[in-house]
Amino acid sequence: MDARAPQTDNTIFVDLDGTLIRSDLLWETLFLTLRQRPRTLHRLPRWLASGKARLKAELAAAVEFDAALLPYREDVVSQLRQARADGRRIVLATGANEKLAHAVAEHLGVFDAVMASDETVNLTAERKLDRIMSDCGEGRFDYVGNSHEDLCLLEKADEATVVAPDRAADRWQKSSGAHRIDEDGGWLRPAIKALRPHQWMKNLLIFVPMVLSQELFNLEMLAGAVLAFVSFSLAASAVYIGNDLVDLTADRKHRSKRNRPFASGALAIPTGLKLAVGLLTASVAIAWILPAHFLAVLCLYLVTTTAYSLFIKRMLLIDVLVLAGLYTMRIIAGSEASGVEASFWLLAFSLFFFLSLALVKRFTELQDFGTGAHRSKTGRGYVDADLETLSQAGLASGFASVLVLALYVDSAEIRQQFTEPYLAWALCPLVLYIIVRIWILARRDEMHEDPVVFILRDWRSQLMIGLGAMMFLAAAYV
Repeated sequence: MDARAPQTDNTIFVDLDGTLIRSDLLWETLFLTLRQRPRTLHRLPRWLASGKARLKAELAAAVEFDAALLPYREDVVSQLRQARADGRRIVLATGANEKLAHAVAEHLGVFDAVMASDETVNLTAERKLDRIMSDCGEGRFDYVGNSHEDLCLLEKADEATVVAPDRAADRWQKSSGAHRIDEDGGWLRPAIKALRPHQWMKNLLIFVPMVLSQELFNLEMLAGAVLAFVSFSLAASAVYIGNDLVDLTADRKHRSKRNRPFASGALAIPTGLKLAVGLLTASVAIAWILPAHFLAVLCLYLVTTTAYSLFIKRMLLIDVLVLAGLYTMRIIAGSEASGVEASFWLLAFSLFFFLSLALVKRFTELQDFGTGAHRSKTGRGYVDADLETLSQAGLASGFASVLVLALYVDSAEIRQQFTEPYLAWALCPLVLYIIVRIWILARRDEMHEDPVVFILRDWRSQLMIGLGAMMFLAAAYV
């Protein structure tokens, strides 16, 4: 494999998981089964009790697998193609199930043979070495691997290549001086990206009940709202990780989502699982300090988002209604954490406003897939013919939110609460501007991020929010 080394006639044996691809097919098929056939997962303990080989075989049989979508290591693939052009014999030798291994080999077209696990034999470590020695007789061979399970093969190989090694393989490579291919840039930056900290801005909705109650300087309420914000943000990041793992295949078909840490293979699935567990633990620990009703809202949020990730997101229209409800749930959480009652007007406005933004999100996702988008490609319940309907429904919902806001401004409640309530009328055209502008940009195909995040980043939307805040304060305090 080392282009600098003299070429030999040795057969090159190449590992798959972590070596040829930046992922592990056992974890990939587990989450693919969770997405495609979740009802079969109750059999998981029985499969696991029968051994790892049986588990791999059952998961491979349960899923529809597309080898073309895997995150291949291009440096490794290009060197294999060069070796094949030089007349070398190349064998894919992997612990992955034989069905998946043959699919990968057929897709790449560089392998002369495949050695893989079947229903009874988990072809790793010593078992793989025995199979290779049997294939080569007592001859010499070259091996390309990455993990502690490959150490016995790397030590026996005439020429060893270590690819993005784990801790044990890294120590061996440094002591042996074997050739090394390192495409990975560490786990910290992909881990931070997987948390999607920019999405935490959505949780600023937690502060809305306290702001509208004119209790900005109540330190006890402010402390409760801040803790609720942190708790919700940590929980949301854990949910994003779970959602990305379930959506691996769909994300890899998307022009921008394929660059996400798990879809691209920049972050290992086990690392993501550990991170999600840690985030959830910290979130619940913080929620335990707050009122019990906040913890109940947080648990409902987690249950709803999990259900959304597993199946609701593929349900026509139900998905956007649930998304709107999740935004409104943040306002309810803020109300419970700060001890301020959320009014009917606020919840009604929130539901219609965020339904419009949820429809924007679906509209832009569907638009990104282009002409011919269908359910199997998008992973959602929509097809390209639904674009116009989504647009009309989104605008109608946005206008409904402005109508609710206008009725609130004209209500007896606001006349009692505000000293100059007529100043609050300015909120209606400002909100209308934000909604219509977002939809115009979406129709122009110029909206390529979550609309809530867009509003909080876009200077024009920020200006409208700032003007609205000024008019609100003027109405309340002038």
